[in-house]
Amino acid sequence: MLDADTPVTDARGHRARLRARLFADAEGLHDHELIEYLLAVALPRQDTKDLAKRLLHEFGGIGGLLAADPQALARVSGMGEISTAAVKIVHAASLRMIRARARAAPVLANWQALADYLHAALAHDTVEEFHVLHLNTRNMLMRDETMSRGTIDEAPVHVREVIRRALDLGSAALILVHNHPSGDPSPSRADIDVTRAIIAAGAPLNITVHDHIIVGVGGQVSLRAKGLI
Repeated sequence: MLDADTPVTDARGHRARLRARLFADAEGLHDHELIEYLLAVALPRQDTKDLAKRLLHEFGGIGGLLAADPQALARVSGMGEISTAAVKIVHAASLRMIRARARAAPVLANWQALADYLHAALAHDTVEEFHVLHLNTRNMLMRDETMSRGTIDEAPVHVREVIRRALDLGSAALILVHNHPSGDPSPSRADIDVTRAIIAAGAPLNITVHDHIIVGVGGQVSLRAKGLI
């Protein structure tokens, strides 16, 4: 609810000023002001400034907040289904917009757009996920599929399942992707070994593995660029 000492007219005036600034210069708003206004739309009868600041602190910033698991969001005092849905719909819309850029041109000629998408999709996840990007003969992104979702430091990968799915979709090439929730994208021995195993399994079937990208908050590492595959 609104603070007892805050007149309703003052709260409405504050939100009106935020809205005016949003329309005039969205880049000029602080992260907590963006989240405050988003929550105000979902919770019109509450003062959302403190909640916005607590959420940003809890999840380490706006990227971590938007990417947070719905159950984790709902555990924060003051959050409910509607406010959690508001956060997640912004995240989903953002990912679709960034993914559209990655799909607009052949991936190998559009690497920065792909890197931006992978960062938004995976860098802030708190558990490890293994994704396979399926490309057609023109190296256009057809599909991004989650093959496994694991724990804070491991997501099981089955070579046979990766290749079978590529055959089902008629993929000409693959890019393997997974995240390191620790934030450090340095590849492990297991990362290198599973990549080489998938390359070996796909080669007789004319399925090319272009790369394996590891994503962390601290950046991304390409196994191809490192000379590891």
